[in-house]
Amino acid sequence: MFVLWAMLAVYAAGRVLQQYPDRIPLLWIVALQVVPPGLFALIHGSMRYGVRGMAVFTGCCLGVGAISESLSLRTGFPFGHYFFTGVMGPKVMQLPLLLVLAYLGIGYCSWVLAALILGYRDIRIDRRGVIVLPLLAGVIMVAWDASMEAIWSTLDRAWIWRDGGSWFGVPLSNFFGWYLTAYLFYLAFAWYLGKNATSSLRLPASYFRAAIVCYGICGFGNLLIYRHGLFPVSAMDATGRIWMTRDILVASTLVSVFGMGSLAVLAWMRCRAGVAQG
Repeated sequence: MFVLWAMLAVYAAGRVLQQYPDRIPLLWIVALQVVPPGLFALIHGSMRYGVRGMAVFTGCCLGVGAISESLSLRTGFPFGHYFFTGVMGPKVMQLPLLLVLAYLGIGYCSWVLAALILGYRDIRIDRRGVIVLPLLAGVIMVAWDASMEAIWSTLDRAWIWRDGGSWFGVPLSNFFGWYLTAYLFYLAFAWYLGKNATSSLRLPASYFRAAIVCYGICGFGNLLIYRHGLFPVSAMDATGRIWMTRDILVASTLVSVFGMGSLAVLAWMRCRAGVAQG
């Protein structure tokens, strides 16, 4: 557990350091926001599902994610038309390497939150779980994307939406694409567990809370971007439309607090309820 909490401490530090792009190389800031959650997911998931099970989750998550991103970069489906700039570092076939860790870290935590909310603390899931777990986990992951998408694209310009969009320069197709992508890799993993998870595994509440905290750090980190002078007063998307930075940050705060925050609190309460019943 010490290693898990150490990863969370590094992640939290990375969210604080995002306020100082004038002092810290931007690539380091990006890496600190995606590498610790990715490592956390690998360790946390291996403790619960075993190395093989977590390897399956990683393969489903990164495989489906990479296919969706690559397909959209070339065709516009399922997210929309966009391209990555150099902000996120080295790329392979137009796809930044650091992006895959972003999928893995928050993708895994979203799965854990969904399992807690629906009462699946055991690694075994029934037929109902195979259906409902992916549906809810996809919603939790889209909440994360909605909280930061306009910041990373319209303000940070880590990627550019060629045709702009109604969500502060982001097309609504992006969120439908995110949900579809997340649902597919969650469904694949849920199907695997339904077929292969046969033993019960009891883990302490602190273990599950660590994943909730990881998700919560991400949401809380969005609130720290209000540092004065961090962004210009306004930003222009690829179509020339002007968006007020304050409006983007307010929307991010609302989604972070009432979307991500509410889901994290609900998972925390369900975790406590599970302990009481146990």
